[in-house]
Amino acid sequence: MSASAWRAAAYGLPVCFLALFFAYPLAAIIERGLSAGEAAGSALDVLTDPITRDVVWFTVWQALASTALTLTLALPGAYVLGRYAFPGRAVARALVTVPFVLPTVVVALAFLAVLPARLERGWLAILVAHAFFNVAVVVRIVGTFWAGLDPRVSEAAATLGAGPWRSLREVTLPLLAPALAAAAAIVFLFTFTSFGVVLVLGGPRYSTIETEIYNQAVRIFDLRAAAILALVQLAFVAAVVWIATRLEARLAVAGQALPEQDVLRPPRGRREKGLVAGSLGGLALFLGVPLAVLVERSLAVGDAYGFAAYRALVEPTGALLATPWEAIVNSLVYAGAATALAVGIGGPAAFAIAGRGERETRRARLLESLLTLPLGASAVMLGFGFVIAFDTAPIDFRSEPWIIPVVQALVAIPFVVRIVAPTLRAIDERQREAAAVLGAPPGRVLREIDLPIAARALAVAAGFAFAISLGEFGATVFLARPESPTLPVAIFRFLGRPGELNAGQAYALAVILMVVVALSVFMVERLRTRRAGWF
Repeated sequence: MSASAWRAAAYGLPVCFLALFFAYPLAAIIERGLSAGEAAGSALDVLTDPITRDVVWFTVWQALASTALTLTLALPGAYVLGRYAFPGRAVARALVTVPFVLPTVVVALAFLAVLPARLERGWLAILVAHAFFNVAVVVRIVGTFWAGLDPRVSEAAATLGAGPWRSLREVTLPLLAPALAAAAAIVFLFTFTSFGVVLVLGGPRYSTIETEIYNQAVRIFDLRAAAILALVQLAFVAAVVWIATRLEARLAVAGQALPEQDVLRPPRGRREKGLVAGSLGGLALFLGVPLAVLVERSLAVGDAYGFAAYRALVEPTGALLATPWEAIVNSLVYAGAATALAVGIGGPAAFAIAGRGERETRRARLLESLLTLPLGASAVMLGFGFVIAFDTAPIDFRSEPWIIPVVQALVAIPFVVRIVAPTLRAIDERQREAAAVLGAPPGRVLREIDLPIAARALAVAAGFAFAISLGEFGATVFLARPESPTLPVAIFRFLGRPGELNAGQAYALAVILMVVVALSVFMVERLRTRRAGWF
C-alpha cells in the first residue's frame, strides 16, 4: 500500500465508522424527538423547566466536586508512584487502574455494599464513587508526568531556603500544571456523563443529565425531552473535549524532561519510607475495601458463608432468559470482537494523529477531537439511537449480535488512540530518514520501523480495549437481546429483583467481572512501555 493510500485509509476508516455508528444514530434520535410536534416551543419549555435547571446544576456541581475530590485523594499516590522506585511498584500501578476499567454498575454495587444505609444513596455516595472510579486517571497522567520532572529543580529550591510546602506551591505545582489540567478535564468529562453510578446511588432524588435522559426516554417515554437534554449534554461535552484536547496538546509539548529510570529512586530514611507506605496504604484502603466487601457479599447468601450464589450461576433464573454463565460467555465474546474492531480502527487513526508536519497536525487534532466525542456523549441516547436509526432495511441492524461489539468499540477506540499515538510520536525521525536514504519506500518504512515499535503499544491498547468493552453498560442495556445479555446487563437485572439469592448472584457476577478485568490490567502492565500514553 502506498503512503498516500495508507494515509487516506487511516483518516477515512475512523471518520466513516464515526459517521455511521455515532453521528447517524444521534442525529436520528434528535431528529425524531425534535420533529414530534411543536419542537421549538417544546424545546423552550424543557430548557426553562425548573426540573431541568436543577438537573443541569446538579450535573455540573457534582462533576466539579467529584473532580476536586479525585485530585485530592489521588495526588499523594501520583507523587509516590512518580518519584520512588520500590518492590511492587508495577503491581501498585495495576491495582490503581482496576477500578477505572470496572463497569460503573459494579462500582455502584460495591458502594451499596460498603456504605451505611443512611449514606448509600445520595450526593456524598456519588462523589466518593466517582473518586474511586477516576483516581487512576490522575495517578497515571500526573504520576507519569511527575516521573519525568527533573528533581534537581526542587533540590535547588530547597538549597535556596524554600521549605517543602513553598517548593511544592511555587516550583512543583507550576511544572505539573499541564498534567493536572489535563487530568482534571478528563475526570470532569467522565463524571459529567456518569450513568451507572448516579442511576444506582442517586436514588429518586438525585439525577444528572445522563440519568434524566434515561428517565425521559425509557420510563416516561418523552423522546422530545430526552433529545433536548441530549443536545444540552452534547454542547457541554463538545466544550470539555475541546478544552481537554488543547490541554493534552500542551502536555505533549511539555513532554518528559528526563527518562523515568533517571528520576525514580528508592525511598531513603524513615520519613520517605513512611510517606510511601502511608500514601499507598491509604489508597489501598480507599480502593480495596469496597472491592473486598463486594467479594464478602457474594459469599454471604443465607445464614452462613458459601458458594451458593456462584453455583446458581449455571442454573436458569427468572431474572434472565439465559443462564448467568451464558452472560459471562457473551461478554467475553463481545469484548473480544470489540477489541479487534477498536484496534483495527483506532490503530490506523493513531498513525494518522501522530503524523508530522503542520498541516498533518491540524488534521490530527481534528480527528482526535472527533474520536474523543463518544467518551462524553450520552451512552443511553446512543443505545436508543441505534434502536431508532437501524430499524429499517437495508440497515436494520437492531437484532444483529455484532451491533454490541460496535457500540463497545466506540468507547474503546479513544483509549487505543491515546495509548498508541504517544509511542509513535516518540519514534526518532532520524530512523525513518536513514531508512529513506537507504532506499526504503514509505510503505516499507511503516512496515519495518513504525509497526515493530508500535506493536507493544498496540498490545497494551488491546488489553485496555478488552477491559473497557467488558464493562460497557449504558448503550448495551438497550441493544443486548434478552436471551444474550452481557455481564453488566445481567448484574443490573439481578439488582432489580427481590430476593437474597438474586442479590448474591449480582455480587458474584460483579466479582467474576472484577477478576477478569484485573487480569487484563495486570497483563497490560507487564506489556506497558514508558511512552504508551496515559496508561
